[in-house]
Amino acid sequence: MSLIARHFEANNIPTVILGSTRDIVEQCGVPRFLFTDFPLGNPVGRPYDLPMQKSILDMALMLFETAAFARTTVQAPYVWDELGEWRKTYMQLPA
Repeated sequence: MSLIARHFEANNIPTVILGSTRDIVEQCGVPRFLFTDFPLGNPVGRPYDLPMQKSILDMALMLFETAAFARTTVQAPYVWDELGEWRKTYMQLPA
């Protein structure tokens, strides 16, 4: 997606990327990036958490309007769970 965004930007189509892999997206050099520290596949929040999802979408649109510099990254203020427990079991297969 990051490379597609760069192609769009080169053709005067502005973009905002929402994602959970900060190192990869920033390395690709996208102009505007809203980072959410969530499990992959959930860049706008927990399933069925409509207030969080709407807020993250609003943040992305605000970033789209206000980013003054190339390669601007903003981190969403939300957490997946308070203790970060999801990292311990994410992508593990049952034994």
